[in-house]
Amino acid sequence: MRRRDMIGGDTMLGRTTTTTTTTFLQWVCYHHQGFQTQTSLAHAPSYPAASPSLLFSPSPFSFSTRVITNGTFDQSFEITWGYDHANIHDDGELLTLTLDKRSGSGFRSKNEYLFGKITMQIKLVQGNSAGTVTAYYLSSEGEFHDEIDFEFLGNTSGDPYTLHTNVYCQGKGDREEQFFLWFDPTADFHTYTIIWNPQRILFYVDEIPIREFRNHEAIGVPFLNTQPMRIHSSIWNAEEWATRGGSVKTDWSRAPFTASYRNFTADACIWSSLRGSSFPSNSTRRPWFREKLNTAAVRKLKWAQKYHRVYNYCTDKWRFPEGPGPECKFV
Repeated sequence: MRRRDMIGGDTMLGRTTTTTTTTFLQWVCYHHQGFQTQTSLAHAPSYPAASPSLLFSPSPFSFSTRVITNGTFDQSFEITWGYDHANIHDDGELLTLTLDKRSGSGFRSKNEYLFGKITMQIKLVQGNSAGTVTAYYLSSEGEFHDEIDFEFLGNTSGDPYTLHTNVYCQGKGDREEQFFLWFDPTADFHTYTIIWNPQRILFYVDEIPIREFRNHEAIGVPFLNTQPMRIHSSIWNAEEWATRGGSVKTDWSRAPFTASYRNFTADACIWSSLRGSSFPSNSTRRPWFREKLNTAAVRKLKWAQKYHRVYNYCTDKWRFPEGPGPECKFV
């Protein structure tokens, strides 16, 4: 339910690139010919092939060991459409997307990721945002793509934003959950986090878990573990459905509508199409790789779902008269 990136004929605005010299940890993924998805040290010499399993190793090389942090929007992202409606400010620390009647805008990460912890701070469109959608999501390419969605559906002034979440596996979605946020997301920046590991996908808002989608491949439910994904965001006009089912249209006299982004981080496995050797490592101990909800987090999850969730596909008998997906039995 979100707009795909649209490649237009605009010319990229000239920008100055700021280089960050601090060295952090980064993960580099390789696709090993003849085996499943694996990882290896970047630029490491050749080693005997490892067993066909998922392996993680931190790179010791400073030029490939940088966690992407705030101040790197110009280095880490590219504008994909609406080039004159997207701008990078404050030496790369802030990015804004705007929408008017002529065009919206969007960006995506230069890197692809296979598992990780992705965090972004976003301040949404202020005032009457009815008809607009600000989408922030991970997605692979192609008809049978995987996708993890945060979508913010605008509303008339004074009404709460609707946070729409969805999970696509191999091109199939219809796994929506929606929430009314418990704060004004337009007054200041708030933090939206996706944790994606081989066992589960976790959606967080300001460190409060609002949704968990577990790996249920054992009962025939596809999971997102084979396709690397880029980080995307866009702002676009969806007045046909976004606000009260399309009954409230976009008020273009209030344009331009602007969403702002800062403090992006990706503690994640960066995918590379290069082929190389892999070898075992104990670095699967990264916290996000095995993260699950502890007792305190489960209480927060139940609070968010009891008091702020307004739609759950697992209980929608009208859309799914024969019953929802089998994974709903375990929710």
